[in-house]
Amino acid sequence: MAEKARISDLKNYLGSQVQLDGWLYQSRSSGKVQFLIVRDGSGLCQCVVEKGRLSEELYEALEHLGQESSLSVIGTVRAEPRSPGGCELLVEEAQIHQAARDYPITPKEHGIDFLLQNRHLHLRSRRPWCIGRIRHTVVDAIRRFFNDQGFTLVDTPIFTTIAGEGEQTLFEVDYFGQPLHLTQTGQLYLEAAAMSFGRVYCFGPTFRAEKSKTRRHLTEFWMVEPEAAYIDLDGLLELAEGLVVSVVQRVLTDNRAELETLGADIGSLEKVRPPFVRLTYSQAAEILTSQVTQDFMTRQLASFEEERRSLREELGSLEQEEKRGGQKKWQQEKNARRIAELRSELEELEVKIQNNPKHAQLAASFRWGKDLGGSDETILSLMHDKPVFVTHYPREAKAFYMKTDRSDGRVVENFDLLAPAGFGEIIGGSMREDDYDRLLQRIQEEGYNPQNYWWYLDLRKYGSVPHGGFGLGVERTVAWITGERHIRQCIAFPRLMDKVYL
Repeated sequence: MAEKARISDLKNYLGSQVQLDGWLYQSRSSGKVQFLIVRDGSGLCQCVVEKGRLSEELYEALEHLGQESSLSVIGTVRAEPRSPGGCELLVEEAQIHQAARDYPITPKEHGIDFLLQNRHLHLRSRRPWCIGRIRHTVVDAIRRFFNDQGFTLVDTPIFTTIAGEGEQTLFEVDYFGQPLHLTQTGQLYLEAAAMSFGRVYCFGPTFRAEKSKTRRHLTEFWMVEPEAAYIDLDGLLELAEGLVVSVVQRVLTDNRAELETLGADIGSLEKVRPPFVRLTYSQAAEILTSQVTQDFMTRQLASFEEERRSLREELGSLEQEEKRGGQKKWQQEKNARRIAELRSELEELEVKIQNNPKHAQLAASFRWGKDLGGSDETILSLMHDKPVFVTHYPREAKAFYMKTDRSDGRVVENFDLLAPAGFGEIIGGSMREDDYDRLLQRIQEEGYNPQNYWWYLDLRKYGSVPHGGFGLGVERTVAWITGERHIRQCIAFPRLMDKVYL
């Protein structure tokens, strides 16, 4: 009896007979030979079916099998550099479990609404599969990093009584007749835990009722949040830098094939080494309002327009080829996929071209005291090929719990980490205000009820110490690493402000 094997392990079975259990991803036939591309969740394998090796009835059934039909194939593994994964299977036996017909997601172009409505099926497609594999590595790398650094995992509540990031973005729920909220952050609870364990982190879903439809926003997303006692701002920056470097290196090691399939900028990822760029908020404001930035944006616009011209030429050529017809099925499918990719790239590029002058104007009119907007972060990150730390934001622009800089009362000891290539913020963090009176004053200034924060204030009464932490958004990090512009693609079942399909 043939040993069952996973496609990802086939290189260990060269010359041996194995059984693969999976689904039909693609197929083509030359009459006497069929090439079945089978997927099993771990990868793709080309299965070669030669006429005469199987019964005529089974051979014909395989030839007419529809995409995503489930089947098991038994055969001998042999090396084939041109095949996905570098191996192929010479089929000797096969069993069809369920013959699928009219699978709705075909190689032709589909709109994003259609794909989201069929997300339960779209997850099987190559791009979301690759992103999902990379997300798995990112999550595992994050946990390993903090565990190896001596942090203790603490699970913080999903239902909460207090706001951590502004009451206007709280989701209210009826908790047995009592109004509670879905958590925006586990941070405040982690501060209590840090006074027990010293170094802690939580990892779970968080919720923000932000009425935003941008590519950077989800209403439900996953975040890892470390918190450390007896640390300073420089220590937080080093911790965040170490985490990001560790995660990127793991993905480069474990998921290079997926990165290549996605067309990710591997060269840029390989540059993610310490030290990262460090700017203060005031330095960032000077950069945004400088002529250097205006000149940079002008060059960016010219580059975008040249790229648009090139993509339009390629698209036009493929569309003409499609109209002429006479292509083999595999070539038609390949062209259809590329046409869909080109149209998507052009749509994204048109947005960049339209936004470029607006972003340049916003940068030129930036004034000290405002929080950095998405366009400001995009410009700063586009101007650097490494992640960028921006520190010491204006006190009035940031959350009540951030520690006021004792040497400059206008700013707080905080930071954002901007991913390069225009992906913007992936981490936000700060030192926490550890003085009781200062914290109480900030709570009152924000208009919050101090009674709701009695236990949080208690932490400043009984053994308060310098402490701080940050939050890293998993979806934004995965989007940056994979080159995916929409974070809705970076979670299996996205929750958007105006769309919840499944």
